[in-house]
Order: sequence, then structure tokens, then C-alpha cells
Amino acid sequence: MSDDYLVRIGKLIRDARQHRGWTQSQLAEALATSQSAVNRIERGNQNISLEMIARIGEALDSEIVSLGYAGPMHLRVVGGRRLSGSIDVKTSKNACVALLCGSLLNKGRTVLRRVARIEEVYRLLEVLNSIGVRTRWINDGTDLEIVPPARLDMAAIDADAARRTRSIIMFLGPLLHRMDQFKLPYAGGCDLGTRTIEPHMIALRRFGLEIAATEGLYHARIDHSVTPDRPIVLTERGDTVTENALLAAARHDGTTVIRNASSNYMVQDLCFFLEALGVRVDGVGTTTLTVHGVPHIDVDVDYSPSEDPVEAMSLLAAAVVTESELTIRRVPIEFLEIELAVLEEMGVDCDRTTEYPADNGRTRLVDLTVRPSKLEAPIDKIHPMPFPGLNIDNVPFFAAIAASAQGKTLIHDWVYDNRAIYLTDLNRLGGRLQLLDPHRVLVEGPTRWRAAEMMCPPALRPAVVVLLAMMAAEGTSVLRNVYVINRGYEELAERLNSVGAQIEIFRDI
Repeated sequence: MSDDYLVRIGKLIRDARQHRGWTQSQLAEALATSQSAVNRIERGNQNISLEMIARIGEALDSEIVSLGYAGPMHLRVVGGRRLSGSIDVKTSKNACVALLCGSLLNKGRTVLRRVARIEEVYRLLEVLNSIGVRTRWINDGTDLEIVPPARLDMAAIDADAARRTRSIIMFLGPLLHRMDQFKLPYAGGCDLGTRTIEPHMIALRRFGLEIAATEGLYHARIDHSVTPDRPIVLTERGDTVTENALLAAARHDGTTVIRNASSNYMVQDLCFFLEALGVRVDGVGTTTLTVHGVPHIDVDVDYSPSEDPVEAMSLLAAAVVTESELTIRRVPIEFLEIELAVLEEMGVDCDRTTEYPADNGRTRLVDLTVRPSKLEAPIDKIHPMPFPGLNIDNVPFFAAIAASAQGKTLIHDWVYDNRAIYLTDLNRLGGRLQLLDPHRVLVEGPTRWRAAEMMCPPALRPAVVVLLAMMAAEGTSVLRNVYVINRGYEELAERLNSVGAQIEIFRDI
């Protein structure tokens, strides 16, 4: 390997390590090597094998070098261009991963329509395939067919794929009805600080699940004699916690009441899917769900998940930040009403069509047209709340929007430990964001965006926010290592190009 390549690889590794917030010593410990060896690698002064590059990439959850398959690694963005035309919102990432986990409840054939073809889905499919589930893309790759085996082979689970997705935690609910014990790798995903699984355990212990966590694995044992004898009260109104409780209750032979449940979009889609499986769920859209379980589910089911409100917010933010007129079609309006109310108070010029149903027959959609607007900072701070409040995943987009507005905006991202910190990456592009503490950022606008080359933040939504700012900045920017964006968005660069952006996908090596 040439000295030039060694230096370039070393720089990629250093940037990935720093974005992860690790020291050289921490990376060395993860690799079972010395800090001095890591230092030499990062300076390009040590030969490095492909195996070591792969190990470093796994440790940092970062695509350092990719070989043997096609896929984007970096984005080159020519900014300052106006968007125009119309763009459709894809199906919900978070609903699709919940439905993939939910397919484990069914002994029959499950078909999911228009599944998002994203890295998070691919990782779950790799896990499902490894334990014996047959999956295939049908109808020209649009829909997904899932056929489970008579018995799951949990000993053969693809641990690497499982560790790259936090969604693996939602295997607990359906699996506790299928076996007496099993092992699952620790959940991964975005780097958003410490998130325990204790809220999941408080709910699932009521179904007899006990877990010991050792050596990177959850060791699960189930006492099938234990069943809920009173309502389950969730200790946090989390989406995945609610979904796990729903998945456990679906095959419990009896009625389960879940209180303090999330009523967010992906939870509602899972409830609609369970109803298609023959499980009655009362209270959909409220914080109290009553599940009438069915102990044996063996049906051929065909279900269409609804559109993604967070992707809709991403596209809306793209139009606002680039001062464009853009129509965003198939927007799930009931999950964006608070965001739109805030944006309208800031001065965003936006029209919507009359409502029409999504393919699931339940979710309400509209088409939104956004026009160039003169924005003012909101009087109140921007902060998330459980649905029907402002969506937690939509908060980062307000950083870019607030940077385009006149005045100062306080963003309070109280849910995650690290995410607000990543928003300050916008300063590299000309933003004026002041980090007040790990959860609060003060944004001053308007911003004269400027081009820059930088690493992608290791969290999905802040990474997209950086991309949107690059689209608004005059000149050519480079966003390196965009695997995290591909975890949650299908062909985002290509789709933005279709409405006037200029984003090139490329690789260094």
C-alpha cells in the first residue's frame, strides 16, 4: 500500500475516531493494540492490513474503506442551487424496522409494501436471514416477502449485523413466545449517548423475560408461567419500548393493558399491522393500549406501512434552507402539525392540499408546497415532546432553519446526551451556534453559509442537517463517510438531485 494511501486512510481513521469522541487509547483498547500503534496508523507511518481496516471500521461504526460492493461513501455537494418541482416522501424507516421485527410473530407469509431500502433495513434482513427467515424483494424490488422457518436458529445469528442496529432490541418481544432461552448481541445504531434497556426490561419482565448482559450479549431466559396480572405502566413513553411491549402482548393469551404508551407514527403502524395479523388493539393513537392477544398466529398478510414524517420534515427543511419552492407529496400531516405551526409562526410560506388516505387506509396524508420565506426566530424555545408534541427526530432540522432566520433561537434537545453537540458542526459551514450545555444550543441567524469539507456526524439527523446546509452554501462542499445517512434515507442524494440539487457520490479508494 503506497505512502499516499496510508496517509489518506490514517486521516479517515483519525477523523472517524474524533467524531466518535474517542481518544487514541480508547481505540487502541477496542483493537487490543497499543496507543502508539494507533498513533502511527493515523499519521500514515504504519502498514495496515485490510483486516485491521475492517476491525477499525467496526469499532468506530464507520465505513473507512469499502470493497466488493457498490455503495456511496462520500458526497460532493455543489451548493447555492434552488430546488424546484415535486418529490414524494418514502415509507417510514422506523415503521419498517418495527414491522420486520413484528413479522417474527407470524408463522405465515408476510408481504410488506414499498419497504424503505436503507441500511437499517438491510442489517435487520441480514439478521433475519442468519436465523433461518427467508426474505426476498418482489415486484421489481419494491416490496418485501418474509417467510419464517418452523424453528429459528438463534445460535447462527449474524452478530456483526445485529450490533449495527438498535432495532435488534425489538426482537425481545416476539422471541419470548418462541423459545425458552436465547442470546442477542448488544444493540447499536447512532451514537446518541447512553441509552439503557431498563425500560424494555421493566415491561417485558411482566411476560417472564429475564436478561443477564455479559460479554457483549443479552442472555435471555423466559419463565412462561409468568403473565401480566395488572396493567403494564411504561417508565418512559418511548417508541421502541412501546413496540416491544406490543410485540410481547400480541401473542399473550389474554388481554394486556399498556399505559404511558407512545402514540407516535411507527407505533400506530405496528398496531395496524397487528390488527392485520388478527390481534385486536384498542386505543390506537392514545397513551393507553389494550391488546387482545392471539397465542398462535399463522396467516398470510399483506401490509403497507405509511410515509415517514421525519423524511417529510427533512425535505421541508431542504426547501426552507435553500430558499426554494418545492412540493412535498404524501406527507403524513397528523405527525407534522406542531412542526408546521411553529414554522408558520417563524414566517414559512406553505400551502397544503386536502387530506387523503395512505395505502394503509388509516394515516392521513397531504401534499405541501413550500415557498421562499423571510424567517424570524421563534419567541419560545424549540423542544421535543412525545406525540402529539414536536417530534424528537425533527428537532435537529430546526437548527438549520433557525440559522436561516433573523434572531436567536434556543433549541433544547433534552432526550439525547450527545445530539445537540453534533449540531455545532454547522459552525464549520458558517453557522453561529453556541453550545450552552450537552442538551441546549443557541442558534443565531441569518447565516451566510460557506462551503467546507468535513466528516459526517455519527448521528443520523444531524448528518442530514449538515448536508442541507452544504446545499445552501455557495461553492463545493464534501461530506465524508455518509453510511449513517444511508441507515435512514433511501437514495437521498439522487432524489434531491431530481429536484435541482447537485450532489455527487464518490469514493476515495
